[in-house]
Amino acid sequence: MDKNQLKRKTSFIASIFAFIGFLIPMNLQAQDFKDPIIEALKETEIARAKAYLSAVPVTVTDAHCERSTGGINDFYSEGDYWWPNPENPGGPYQQRDGQTNPDNFTAHRYAMIRLSEITATLTSAWLLTEDKVYADKALEHLNAWFVDTYTKMNPHLLYAQAIYGKVTGRGIGLIDAYHFVEVARSVKVLSDKGGISPLQAEKIKAWFGAFLEWMTTHEYGISEMNWKNNHGTCWAATAASMAVLTDNDEIKKLCVDRFKNILLPNQMAANGSFPLELKRTKPYGYSLFNIDAFFNVAQILSTPEDNLFEFETKDGKSLKKGLDFIYPYIEDKTKWPYKKDIYIWNEWPVCHPALLFGAIAYNNSKYLDTYLALPAYPIPAEVIRNLPVRHPLIWILE
Repeated sequence: MDKNQLKRKTSFIASIFAFIGFLIPMNLQAQDFKDPIIEALKETEIARAKAYLSAVPVTVTDAHCERSTGGINDFYSEGDYWWPNPENPGGPYQQRDGQTNPDNFTAHRYAMIRLSEITATLTSAWLLTEDKVYADKALEHLNAWFVDTYTKMNPHLLYAQAIYGKVTGRGIGLIDAYHFVEVARSVKVLSDKGGISPLQAEKIKAWFGAFLEWMTTHEYGISEMNWKNNHGTCWAATAASMAVLTDNDEIKKLCVDRFKNILLPNQMAANGSFPLELKRTKPYGYSLFNIDAFFNVAQILSTPEDNLFEFETKDGKSLKKGLDFIYPYIEDKTKWPYKKDIYIWNEWPVCHPALLFGAIAYNNSKYLDTYLALPAYPIPAEVIRNLPVRHPLIWILE
């Protein structure tokens, strides 16, 4: 071997060791980011899971609205911002953007949120303790919603976000299904790690497969997919979670493509803001909601070969830029330079998944510190409704 060959070989070996040396600290650092989260939530998650061991399943069959044109197994909800017209009592409702009508039917929506809360908490406790009692209880709720003929929900949202006197359901009603994201994640975790049997998982996955087919082929689903603001982002997060659960590569590819070529380039401005959200009557809350949804999509779909956290459009738009824009106003809301939200202003911010996933993806301790300092268990129903991903342990525990 001549000197040049020896030099090249030595240089190559050195570069390999340098690369390995680079990888090890990064992996350790990523785990270092996860450890404080586990430590902060472990005791409380187990305590909450123990309380849920006595909770009985509540599905769509436990409440029915006489205004619904669907059956007992059909999910039904009414548009939040629609109110009776004082000039035409009994006539079609009229819109008040950003103002939620407390008299609208929401029982099914909150039953779905309850399912998400219970299953994700029980799954978290099972991951922490390996005590099968938690997995078995989660399965009880999952079977009630997706397997049992009498209590399960039909796999569609034909009657979601109806408007009295106008429509029996709408495409934008698909956003109610956003709360299935952590349910799907819980099923995947329990299935992959042996918390539930393959046969048990197969029955539940079949329901999600049917729902995914409906939301990707029905006109309501297609309409929601093409919505230009947060609705389109939430559609992608919901579809992606179900596609990952059911191993639907076609829909996973579709969601990645939409993320890169439609959602990010069309919704984000050059400064990282979302102009369509800033135009709303709740610009702060909607900006948080949308950046969370984008990070949720990235968390669900990113692979070592295709890391959406690092993706950047040709004109420089990226998730990092979006988080850089909103972060100063999460850290100090008083700096918010736009209008205040007309509803649910004081209650924000909370433990936003964009901070959680951003901290790990970008090795940013500032994001993590802020995340851990914010309320982990928000109480207001409207906050919880706008925070469908709020159980970090099912996302970070391996």
